[in-house]
Amino acid sequence: MEGDTYSGLGNGTQIDGKILQTFQKNFVQVQKILDQNRLLINEINQNHESKIPDNLSRNVGLIRELNNNIRRVVDLYADLSTSFTKSMDASSEGDSSGALKSDGKAGHKRNRPA
Repeated sequence: MEGDTYSGLGNGTQIDGKILQTFQKNFVQVQKILDQNRLLINEINQNHESKIPDNLSRNVGLIRELNNNIRRVVDLYADLSTSFTKSMDASSEGDSSGALKSDGKAGHKRNRPA
């Protein structure tokens, strides 16, 4: 798969197979964390509804774990965003279509008829 390229973005941009693997790996990690969060939220809700003091005390730790998981998801999405931006910048080098690059500088501009 490494070295393979895919043109699945619909705009002719090709994505390296290694980059695609990285995206897939990160999305799988995110999904696993979100699945775990669903279980945590269900347990937190059950403990809350039970009103049993020990269960309510246990919720403190469960909520901390949930918050940490949310931070991990945010970090993974930030990493994905950075990786995607870098891969798009690398694939668009030499592109003179006039699109704005991630640094906000325009390439060659073409005028559209009014």
